[in-house]
Amino acid sequence: MQVAAQETILSDNNILLLSPTGSGKTLAFLLPIFEMLQPEILSVQCLILVPSRELALQIEQVWKKMGTDYKVNVCYGGHSIDTEIKNLSNPPAVLIGTPGRIADHIDRGTFRLDKIQTLILDEFDKSLQLGFHEQMSFIIGKLTKLNKRVLVSATSDIEIPKYTRVINPTVLDYIPAEEERTNLSIKLVVSKEKDKIGSLFNLICSLKSQSALIFCNHRDAAERISDTLNDKGIYSTYYHGGMDQDERERALIQFRNGSVSYLVTTDLAARGLDIPEMKHVIHYHLPFKEDEFTHRNGRTARMLASGTAYIIAHESEKKMDYIDYGMEVLKVENSNSLPKPPEFQTIYISGGKKNKLNKIDIVGFFSQKGKLEKEDLGLIEVKDFISFAAVKFNKVKDLLHNIRDEKMKGKKYKIEVARKVIKKEEE
Repeated sequence: MQVAAQETILSDNNILLLSPTGSGKTLAFLLPIFEMLQPEILSVQCLILVPSRELALQIEQVWKKMGTDYKVNVCYGGHSIDTEIKNLSNPPAVLIGTPGRIADHIDRGTFRLDKIQTLILDEFDKSLQLGFHEQMSFIIGKLTKLNKRVLVSATSDIEIPKYTRVINPTVLDYIPAEEERTNLSIKLVVSKEKDKIGSLFNLICSLKSQSALIFCNHRDAAERISDTLNDKGIYSTYYHGGMDQDERERALIQFRNGSVSYLVTTDLAARGLDIPEMKHVIHYHLPFKEDEFTHRNGRTARMLASGTAYIIAHESEKKMDYIDYGMEVLKVENSNSLPKPPEFQTIYISGGKKNKLNKIDIVGFFSQKGKLEKEDLGLIEVKDFISFAAVKFNKVKDLLHNIRDEKMKGKKYKIEVARKVIKKEEE
């Protein structure tokens, strides 16, 4: 897929790339973009529009890992507009953003449009679903020098809006027929109670301490389920679109680095997130559309890996047309051994890239002053003004004691256990 995409994007002007979640689409369009950029042009040459902040940040990270000499910036709602304007004063070659924020910048005239020749609409089906028609139409109407348009989606059979000006695109369709996905098994868990939390608890206890994504249809349900699981001794957090951006990032970081094992979420996490490959996806509620069911399941059984999706159902619930309820029924009533607690705990550091801190600085400080061994440290993520490090649970107390009066690169930073995401009314 990546080879075909690279060849086609370089040679054709209108491309529709269809490929499942987790199949490497991001690199498929970033590699040819890199080949097309011209170092002598000192303004934005490629604009990438995405439906969510998380996807924007993920694409930015992939670009940075490619190690090119070309600057990249990301713009999205919830991010400081002043910081973005300052970043754009030294324009990037590649600009990634959500439609609303990019439209705002175009209104303000914070970057030039006359050198933008390539437009990528990543997960454009999701952007349409979220109602970004007006903003995308406005943005595309302002890009008068475009000569290449690439639409990217994990869903087929989508009507392409006229304002995209994508006519008779070259279609690269890598979405497999459902019957080809033999590595995904789907099992039914029948709940005797209408409130299915007891069945969810027993199901989690049966997963041999392996982490899972738990999908539900409403934000308040995600919070309630997560709180209940925590009360029962299961380490979880929740994630949904009603949270502040920093809270959303914090929840994902804690899930990514193994500080919490279970993420209870709405369909916001069905795609476009930088989270590990999952062996287990749990549908606490079924989505109303088959597409969303497919995207949720796309979080597991990627490529050649195997995975399982579980549907928890009560007899009173409406049966969904797209589900074959003749699947294997999994009995979990006797599963009540709590999963093992997480191996890591997340440590918060009050400095980041803008304070000239990097991962090597944090590793060195925690090793030398904090007396940690290499295996005591997990994933480290450095943001603009804050950082997070995963530290083995049983090493945290000694670490904080050893570094309490120490300076990192000559400066004293606040370093403590990162707080868990909590409801607003509890803050």
